[in-house]
Amino acid sequence: MIDIMKPGLTEGNLWVTFGIVGVLVLISEKYRVLDRLGVYAAAALGVVVGGLGHWTWLVILLGFLGTSHKATKWRFDEKSAKGLSESSDGHRSWGNVVANGGLPGLVAIVSWCLGDHENGLWIFSAAVAVAAADTFASEIGCLDDRVRMITTMKKCEPGINGGFSPNGQLAAAAGSGIIAILAFVSDQNIELALIVALIGWLGCQVDSVLGAVLENRGMMTKGTVNAAAITSGIIAMWLYLGSPHL
Repeated sequence: MIDIMKPGLTEGNLWVTFGIVGVLVLISEKYRVLDRLGVYAAAALGVVVGGLGHWTWLVILLGFLGTSHKATKWRFDEKSAKGLSESSDGHRSWGNVVANGGLPGLVAIVSWCLGDHENGLWIFSAAVAVAAADTFASEIGCLDDRVRMITTMKKCEPGINGGFSPNGQLAAAAGSGIIAILAFVSDQNIELALIVALIGWLGCQVDSVLGAVLENRGMMTKGTVNAAAITSGIIAMWLYLGSPHL
């Protein structure tokens, strides 16, 4: 009998991984979650994450993709009319896939190289939680008029880099919480799942601060801000776990 619970390049894990990636491609094509290049990028990322990590990691990543798509489509016409949407129909590009999934993919690669999938799961989950928190905060918080600049606490326009709102903060907590729940399902450790949720939310704040201080001054791009925030989540979980070799 094939064991599907062993991580890495094992027969059972690869069979499930390729099956999930196939479903991802079909759903993305049908519901226009990603553009064509985005589908290719997501499929490649899925093979890396599931094949070198574990298929449950891929489920976590797909949880982020699916829920963030719903957040993007939430009151989409209103966001589009205000110029707050990134595309004309709510789909995501390959750039979004790389920006949000590239570093979690790197964690999967390092986990496989070091043979440390136990710690890798939680570091991977923390990285995805930051991406989810930031996406939820941006997509839902942009329609909250109670926006203040995170560095000065002064009122500012919705959608501006560094702006935060009550709804955005709640959305960030929801986004990171979803990833924490999926991580808990993968490995029933309530303490680490709660830390994932916290790190995800804190990473969103890092993103806002960098956006206010550096991106608004042209010193960083949206992509590099996202990467830096996700990296902060990776480092935070790595330190919490006691700085393992991963």
